[in-house]
Order: sequence, then C-alpha cells, then structure tokens
Amino acid sequence: MKVREIIVVEGRDDTIAIQRAVDADTIETNGSAVNEEVIKRIALAQERRGVIILTDPDYPGERIRRIVSERVPGCKHAFLPKREAISKKGDDLGVENASPEAIREALKHVQQEMIQTEETITWLDLQAVGLVAGPMAKKRRERLGERLNIGYANGKTLHKRLQMFQISKAEFGQAIGQVLEEEQHD
Repeated sequence: MKVREIIVVEGRDDTIAIQRAVDADTIETNGSAVNEEVIKRIALAQERRGVIILTDPDYPGERIRRIVSERVPGCKHAFLPKREAISKKGDDLGVENASPEAIREALKHVQQEMIQTEETITWLDLQAVGLVAGPMAKKRRERLGERLNIGYANGKTLHKRLQMFQISKAEFGQAIGQVLEEEQHD
C-alpha cells in the first residue's frame, strides 16, 4: 500500500513500524516538544503532498496532534485504538507496538480535518447519551471513537473532533446507538 501523504509520527521506532506496514514517508516530531523547524517541514509537506498525523493514543500523542493541527490547518488524522498500540508486555503504548495490519487499518480510515461553520452535535447531545458524565462515559467515548474512526478523547476533545471531522447527527446517532446496544450485551 502506497501512501501519497507524509505521515507525522513521534519518533524513529514509529517510522520503522509505518514502513513495515506501508510504503510511506514520515516526519518525526521527536517527542511532544514540537519545534519550529519541524512545524515548518510539516507545513511544507501539507502544502506539497498532504499530511496524515498518526501519533500514539496517549496524552503526549494527543498533545502533538493538537499542536500540529493548530499550526498546520487541514491535516488528515489516523487513529490507532489503544488495544492495537499496546506492547506485548503491556507496559508501553505507541505506534511502534502496532502490527502492520493495525497501521494499515488506521490509514484506511483517515479523517479529514474540516472547518465547520455551524455546530451539528451539541454539548447537550453528548450529555444526553452519557458521553461526558457518569460511570460509563469513558468507555462509551472509547467505543464511539473507534466506531467513528476519530480515536479516544475526553468529552471536550470528543466534541471538538465531532465538529472538526464534520460528523453528522445521523452518523453520530447511528454510532452511539450501536455503542449503547453493545453495552446491553456486555
């Protein structure tokens, strides 16, 4: 599988994992302190070929995603579920631990960042289905993120991603319906 866009990853081990899975070029941020030189390279890559951000499904990875996304508009995003990025020992979470199949699957479901002019899914919508408060909120957000291919996020970030990726109320309704149905069978 050849990927036209340049994939933004955190480090060298992530680049190796990506190249085992697909034919692609990467830019490494070298951790969560993304410097100006890296931002300039990512901006040039976005202008010339497009960019896909694929960072670890943890706090530092989300921080990098947010920094790059804010500084370089219009990026695409690929998300690995935590269960696909955990090391065999269970002590490390990262792209470098993902199988080639999991990486290819994440890249098949790339989401394009969009600028939304009006809010389609409100904060009250999230509250109504128990995504921002309550004992099942975290698990529901995790499952919803997987269904919509937008990754796990806290309530505020989930709301922002629903807007950024222009998830319609119909898509949201169908996905949360499936999540709630799964809950009944757990």
